[in-house]
Amino acid sequence: VQLQASGGGLVQAGGSLRLSCVVSGRTFSRVDLGWFRQAPGKDREFVAAVKWYAERSYYAEYADSVKGRFTISRDNAKNTMWLQMNSLQPEDTAVYYCAARDMTSISCIYREPGRYSFWGQGTQVTVSS
Repeated sequence: VQLQASGGGLVQAGGSLRLSCVVSGRTFSRVDLGWFRQAPGKDREFVAAVKWYAERSYYAEYADSVKGRFTISRDNAKNTMWLQMNSLQPEDTAVYYCAARDMTSISCIYREPGRYSFWGQGTQVTVSS
């Protein structure tokens, strides 16, 4: 499985960015997807995850720190996941990683990085104050 993340950059506080992650090598509808981030000197942390639920339907979970500001979405036809980030703050500065895991449960969304087997290369997001 290969994941290719893009869309990071430098933005002022209050601005927006949209990250993309293209997944190949798996049936896209059969993988759970997530975004994680890692700031310098800190552990990798959960940002958001999305699970394909049924025809044209999916559900998502978010870290409390991004809830209401970030939106995760996926399009199975395009093998792509996005993270729309609004109202960015300096504390959102980090390398953002997309991750995937083979779906093993129809109901569980996992927040632990160790649950994900496949990772993209990371894209830097820098928010200036």
